[in-house]
Amino acid sequence: MRNIFKSLVLVLVALFVYNQSDACTNIIVTKGASKDGSVMVTYSADAHVLYGELYHTPANIFPKGSKLAVYEWDTGRYMGEIAQIAKTYSTMGNMNEHQVIITETTFGGREELVDTTGIIDYGSLIYITLQRAKTAREAINVMTSLVAEYGFASGGESFSIADKNEAWILEMVGKGVKLNKKGVNENRGANWVAIRIPDGYISAHANHSRIDKFPLNDPENCLYSKDVISFAREAGLYNGKDEDFSFCDTYAPADWGALRGCEARVWAAFNILGGGKIGEKPAMDYYDYASGDNPSNKMPLYIKPSHLLTVKEVADVMRDHYEDTPLDMRKDIGAGGFELPYRWRPMYFKVGELEYTNERAIATQQTGFWILGQARNWLPDEIGGILWFGVDDAALSCLTPVYSSGVRVPHCFAHGNGNMTTYSPTSAFWLFNRVAQFAYLRYNLLAPEVQKTANEHELGSMQIIPTVDEEALRLYNTEPEKVKEYLTVWSEKFADRLFKKWKELDEYLLVKYIDGNVKKQNPDGTFKDNGFGRGIPDNPSQPGYSEHWKEQVVKDTKEHLMVK
Repeated sequence: MRNIFKSLVLVLVALFVYNQSDACTNIIVTKGASKDGSVMVTYSADAHVLYGELYHTPANIFPKGSKLAVYEWDTGRYMGEIAQIAKTYSTMGNMNEHQVIITETTFGGREELVDTTGIIDYGSLIYITLQRAKTAREAINVMTSLVAEYGFASGGESFSIADKNEAWILEMVGKGVKLNKKGVNENRGANWVAIRIPDGYISAHANHSRIDKFPLNDPENCLYSKDVISFAREAGLYNGKDEDFSFCDTYAPADWGALRGCEARVWAAFNILGGGKIGEKPAMDYYDYASGDNPSNKMPLYIKPSHLLTVKEVADVMRDHYEDTPLDMRKDIGAGGFELPYRWRPMYFKVGELEYTNERAIATQQTGFWILGQARNWLPDEIGGILWFGVDDAALSCLTPVYSSGVRVPHCFAHGNGNMTTYSPTSAFWLFNRVAQFAYLRYNLLAPEVQKTANEHELGSMQIIPTVDEEALRLYNTEPEKVKEYLTVWSEKFADRLFKKWKELDEYLLVKYIDGNVKKQNPDGTFKDNGFGRGIPDNPSQPGYSEHWKEQVVKDTKEHLMVK
């Protein structure tokens, strides 16, 4: 009976992992690849049930013997207790007060390796580690030590781990369940490999394991669990030479869906930031891999960008829908009459006996929140860390700067200000969703308006930040106890300004685009009336549908709609 129950739980966990496996995207930029010398990590937390809010945990001191209750991040389910440490650091979202950034994408991997007895899920692992680590290397040690002691309760994960000087990818899978006579899992722990991204390079991952072969004797640049290869041998997953061992091929072998739904997003990011090249090759040389047709044509783990990258350039990659590539979703009838680069879920559909896919781009409708963590080593930790934070679909929303040392979360992002089943008029998540849902209806007309507003806020904030930094440095040298409050207030100002701007955008779009019309505007942006001063618009235009849409309607209806 115990084995039957264990198998049932394993199946349920595997199903959950499968449903989440097309969820998130990360881009990693080392300091030598960025224009200002900062380390950057992006993350879109994409799940249909995830509410967009910003988590904050203050630093604290705990008495000896204290315990920490662990709740699964995805579901809120109680997992158990672990030992609390004496002193923790403050965190702001996926960044802490020491400029450590940790994000993830789920790849699932082999179902039989899920540890159903573990306590630490991937989300808890991130947020607990941020409270305990001052550097990226220390974070890797904390994460791997926690799962070794308490078990890894998730499927396969790729983690981006960065600080103000370096960036890593850590990939981790469980070891499955092997119960002894006392009911204790003898396979507790995880198989893992961590690779440092060389300075001057960028990397990305998107729900598929990307670490292939790795150096076995280079602890400066590669760390791994001592039995990562021997465990695979004993489990019958690998029988080759140690130096030929591939982590991804062994623990998460790629199928068509992993390439088309996941690696294609990495291909898109590399294509943009590499200037049409991936390494030394044209990006199109890897298209057969990204499209799912050639699993052996793997892309490199990291590449040099075509030029030094700005925060804005990296953020804008998170808005990509494969535009102007063979995967461009605006070009087929699925885009409707307004060139919509989205496809509603589920990911797959059938016509007759054949199965087809809905493309999964970097930007997606089901984003809870997205970030760009920026760590700047030329500034004190109290000032250097900026979490550029946004909620909902990256292509139809906006990032705003929140200093990672802050002591409060801006109210519009605060935990408890609404949730996925409760509307709040002061919640940024619900406001941004209002705008996005409207824009999806007539995307080619409304999206440029939304993106223009986002650009204004992001670029405007970037112009103000040097002045804020300068004053923060003055306080740091004269009244250091005031720095965090000063930066918290500025973070709130930026967020409040964004919320007000988006509320105005919501109202403006409704007035301008109501009922399929487009109102004319005066040079100052006000709406043009018919000249009689009664608020009646001056003959709104009616752009109608795209040519492709009209052609397909005629093809479908034949002579039924023909004017005779």
